[in-house]
Amino acid sequence: MMPGIGGAQSPGGQTLQAHGGYLLRLESFSGLELLRLAREALALDGAMGATGLQVSVNRRRKVVRLAYVGPFTVGRQGAHWYAAHHALPRLLSRAANVTVQAYVYDPDEGEQVIAYGNGRRVGGERVVYEDVELPVPLDEMDDAAFKYMQERWPMGHLAYVFGLTRKALLRLPRVAPGHELALEDRDAEGAAILEALLPTCQAALPESDAL
Repeated sequence: MMPGIGGAQSPGGQTLQAHGGYLLRLESFSGLELLRLAREALALDGAMGATGLQVSVNRRRKVVRLAYVGPFTVGRQGAHWYAAHHALPRLLSRAANVTVQAYVYDPDEGEQVIAYGNGRRVGGERVVYEDVELPVPLDEMDDAAFKYMQERWPMGHLAYVFGLTRKALLRLPRVAPGHELALEDRDAEGAAILEALLPTCQAALPESDAL
């Protein structure tokens, strides 16, 4: 089994690199105190050196990705950091009363999704690409069959739940509206930025937000 069968292409045609983070559907950031929760979660996870929180939003589906900016989240090893550090999903799932998914996507190894609701782990699944049993050799699979197989994996299933394609979900860190919040920012300033990313009252959105 060749690695890389989980790969997805970016808009420029390059294969996406490994990444991880936290995903949730959210109507609004209003009253959530996201920066305070992010700082509290870092302390609980014992993570040092983080400088920011990257927030990416698909406005049409109201899907939000959160990822720390710091030395421990860089590269493949940084993507896998999210497999074991779940303080923010625990806190956020309780504060926002939503399900929060911690995820790892590594196109050369596998993908994993771990769900939290009301502060507790409520599910999860993992696929290791080299362990996947193919009905036919990879080079004999047509595009439709290959896409169907990928959509049944954790990131594909989660994309379906969010109303997105798997490719759109995997591209979320790159092409969605987003902003890096400095963790030392005043909470009120961060709240204003978040409100602009996911307005409470939304007008018609441009097609670029559809992904």
